[in-house]
Amino acid sequence: MKKRFLVIVLCLACAGAFAQRKKVKKTTSKPTTTQQQAGNTGAKTVVDTTKKQQVATAPAKPFDRPLDGYYKKTNILNARVTPYANVRESDVAYAKRVWREIDVREKMNQYLASPKQRLIDILMDAVAAGELTAYDANPSKDDPDGDAFAKPLTAAQAKSKMADSVLVDRFDKNTGDKIGSTMQPGEFNPDSIVKFRIKEDWIFDRQRSIFEPRIIGIAPMVKQKVTGLNLDYQPAFWIYFPDARPILATKEAVDRSNDNTGLSFDDVFMKRIFTSYIVKVSNDKDERIKDYAQGIDKLYESEKVKKQLMDWELNLWQY
Repeated sequence: MKKRFLVIVLCLACAGAFAQRKKVKKTTSKPTTTQQQAGNTGAKTVVDTTKKQQVATAPAKPFDRPLDGYYKKTNILNARVTPYANVRESDVAYAKRVWREIDVREKMNQYLASPKQRLIDILMDAVAAGELTAYDANPSKDDPDGDAFAKPLTAAQAKSKMADSVLVDRFDKNTGDKIGSTMQPGEFNPDSIVKFRIKEDWIFDRQRSIFEPRIIGIAPMVKQKVTGLNLDYQPAFWIYFPDARPILATKEAVDRSNDNTGLSFDDVFMKRIFTSYIVKVSNDKDERIKDYAQGIDKLYESEKVKKQLMDWELNLWQY
């Protein structure tokens, strides 16, 4: 009887100890409400910070520019130059070099100076980007006319040639007497370029029986400002025209009557869609027209040279 009582007491003691140990373990493992709130707040802060970092580091959505119109002009941008036909020296029966000037103030040439697309802006941007080479237009011993593409210029030198230069007098600080003058360049104004000079060869190819002009070079004209003097326009620099054709072929010319002309600046020169007047034709004395004609006679002489070129071709044929 005593043994059974002892066994029951021991069982009850073990059960109580086991229950007490389980309660203590459960109490220590379960966090308090405050700890849970603190833990949740810390986790939420970490999550919010991570989200903010992801938003900050996420790339911005690219700007999708709407189409300005109902179709996209791509033909002119992908245009290629139509190469000249090959000409052999033995097939050239006649050749004449002509220098002519284009005045963009004339009605037919005003599109060359349109603010939407200026010819001078196209040339200057190409020179600045290194796509075209500008050549010095100053005469030298090896290049008396200054148009033989003898001396290349840097982009900065070419730009300085285009700036409106002003002759500034220099005075002595002590006496105030004039001791000389210097030419100081100003800022480049594209609207100040109103003339271009073209050098071209008129060639009769008897192999193809064609009498055609081929432009060799083009030069923007500038007028230096000198106090008391009225100087004439002079070439700022020369551009080798065959090198400029691929660039001009991708630039659309502006037309006052149709926004979709489909004509590039290369087409303008190849199709001769401009008006000009001749200032010089190759001769044994290397004279310019203004050297032996003045005033209105220069224009008459220019038209006379044009007629001589056309008559030479017409006289080849018999009807």
